[in-house]
Amino acid sequence: MSHPQMTAYLAQARWFAGKGRDHEVTDVVRVATLPGPPLVTIDLLTVTYPDGTTERYQMPLVHHLEEQHRIGHALVGTGTDPQAPELGRRWTYDAVHDREAMAVYLATFCSTPASGEQAYGGTTFHRIGEHELATDVHSTLFSGEQSNSSVAFGDDSLLKVFRKVTSGRNPDIEIHRVLTEAANPNVAALYGWVQAGEDDLAMLQQFLRTAVDGWDLALSSVRNLFSEADLHAEEVGGDFAGDAERLGAAVADVHLVLQEHFGVETVDGSGLADAMRVRLEAQLAGVPELAPHAEALRRVFADLGDLGRQEVQRVHGDLHLGQTLRTARGWKLVDFEGEPAKPLEERRLPDSPWRDVAGMLRSFDYAAQSVVKDLHQLGDPGPQIVYRAQEWRQRNREAFLHGYVERRVAGGGTPLGEVEQALVDAYEADKAVYEVGYEARNRPGWVDIPLAAISRIGAPS
Repeated sequence: MSHPQMTAYLAQARWFAGKGRDHEVTDVVRVATLPGPPLVTIDLLTVTYPDGTTERYQMPLVHHLEEQHRIGHALVGTGTDPQAPELGRRWTYDAVHDREAMAVYLATFCSTPASGEQAYGGTTFHRIGEHELATDVHSTLFSGEQSNSSVAFGDDSLLKVFRKVTSGRNPDIEIHRVLTEAANPNVAALYGWVQAGEDDLAMLQQFLRTAVDGWDLALSSVRNLFSEADLHAEEVGGDFAGDAERLGAAVADVHLVLQEHFGVETVDGSGLADAMRVRLEAQLAGVPELAPHAEALRRVFADLGDLGRQEVQRVHGDLHLGQTLRTARGWKLVDFEGEPAKPLEERRLPDSPWRDVAGMLRSFDYAAQSVVKDLHQLGDPGPQIVYRAQEWRQRNREAFLHGYVERRVAGGGTPLGEVEQALVDAYEADKAVYEVGYEARNRPGWVDIPLAAISRIGAPS
């Protein structure tokens, strides 16, 4: 198996961020060989682009003596492995597609001492807690992920393999570990992780098989409301407000644990406002539709700057309904990696908890408006549907904020205080400005959704 074979495989991999760009695998470092059979290895690839920039990717590989037609779609290459020429000719596949290879991964975790670690070459498997992993189970690869590869082991555990590798602690592992050790019920428990030097390669966590995606649950609620156009949101089966309030409380609980473990810092509110203004000016240059709202947005950001020093802490960083799961035991938050486009060191920086709140509030708006967009494809949905969408959005915003503030803010209750309202307005406006740029580039027909939100946020009270 050669570097060109790996280069070609990357070009069609769903998780490869450089698709469509000329690239070449210029270096391969084998960091682990796991006890099989079959033979399973972990390689770190360096990918170089024509402009000289590089990225690193993780490639778990399984090496078979014979061709495996059942996983032919995951064939990386054939021939003698340059990392182990003594093994002779092999058929080498992307290991996450092979149940036999994933059984080796699971067995490796199982042989690692509880709350201990075990090394294989330059790679260490870590375990946390006393959970006894199920071993007599099949693995199932999730097909929809864009940047990682996740494999479920029966109904028991889930392995997330980080494909793009950046040196430093991965916040998903770091935060899950803290919340697991605090016995916080609002995350899937962390069972272990894989680390090579300063690189976090994978994490093993509780698999929530019966959980329902929060985004899907919200869309079902909106559709139920629209199908009963003469009823209010609270009168329709599938009303989401109770879940929205409980979700707010769950987010607050997570924030409180992160605050206790990582601590709180203070930053100048004017610096936060300046960063928001810089992002606004960048979007104004490319999206003319944003210009009529510019002054109102600047006032919102100025109000944040006038608040003085503000508390920041570790937060989720990319919170929306799609990062939540509803289980029989309540809400779970997932994917604490932060915004994927940001460098790792930025994703680990403390931020305002109100950024997470604002992200969820924007998600409620998108849930309602995305169903309206679907109806537009069938014709004009009419003013009644438009009104009901606004009603659904507002009802669930208020419920979420009530749940969050009651649990998180001293004194509890709603409505928000003047300071909290200014923070929510600023962070929600900042998120909507980002959305305007995203929609203008990718879905121009949707840019009206964040623009309408900006009109509401920036309007004088």
